[in-house]
Amino acid sequence: MSEQSTSTGGQVAAPPGGRALAVAKRVAEHVLWARVAGQRRVEARTKGAARPLPTSVPPTGVLDSTATWQAAAAEARRLRLPLHRDLPKNWDALGAVGAVLELADDGSRSARVMDAGSARYSPVLPWLRLYGLGEQPGSLLGINLEFGAAVSRDGVEFRYGDVTDTGIADGRLDAITCMSVIEHGVPLEGFLAESARLLRPGGVLCVSTDYDQDPPDTTGRTVYGSEVHIFSPAEIRDLVATAERRGLELVGTLDDTVLAHQERPVHWDRVDLDYTFILLTFRRR
Repeated sequence: MSEQSTSTGGQVAAPPGGRALAVAKRVAEHVLWARVAGQRRVEARTKGAARPLPTSVPPTGVLDSTATWQAAAAEARRLRLPLHRDLPKNWDALGAVGAVLELADDGSRSARVMDAGSARYSPVLPWLRLYGLGEQPGSLLGINLEFGAAVSRDGVEFRYGDVTDTGIADGRLDAITCMSVIEHGVPLEGFLAESARLLRPGGVLCVSTDYDQDPPDTTGRTVYGSEVHIFSPAEIRDLVATAERRGLELVGTLDDTVLAHQERPVHWDRVDLDYTFILLTFRRR
């Protein structure tokens, strides 16, 4: 998961999960980006067929079954995209990348994209890099309160940043992704207002989060410094209404049928909870 850690006074937040987990994430990060750089070199040298756009995940929807995330992971493999080790996470990442490429980029692969609450081992920015984005310095950016000094991975910049107050100029971005972040105590009004400010007219915001049509009880389950939160249908509708007030229009529909799911295909071992994911894509008016 990508987490927007908590911090005060502009200080870098402690890595969530402790030192051992931080080391494991750092190893995963270096393996991932070494693969991306090597794969890009090979593909540039061989000049193979262009990578098709992802198609199996809609820009807005609910992960309704195990078979659905398995299909997304299978498509990512066919597209030669390195999989997230938490396999259900490939579902929302594939949907977000497809939405960015289809809705925010004009085919020139010059879209400016920020991953809000990013993790350097998460798939969205590496996958966009494999699709050819990021050739211009600063055009692919990941921010998180747990990051310290800025680092670059195959031309992608990762630096300290608050998703509610980025300091980036108005209308600077073509797309923002925010994967499995807002459930960790992010102030939604501030995040949506900042996202609307950063996006150009027609720009795209893709948000995924933990969701359930009948959320399980999370009382007393605390992770990364805050109580576990799984969004309900009513809370998702409130989020969409808040986004609308900020000039962010939902791409697709969210009726009762869309919000329903056959299974709870996601299991979080650390807190022993079963639930699912929802992906929401918005376009800036």
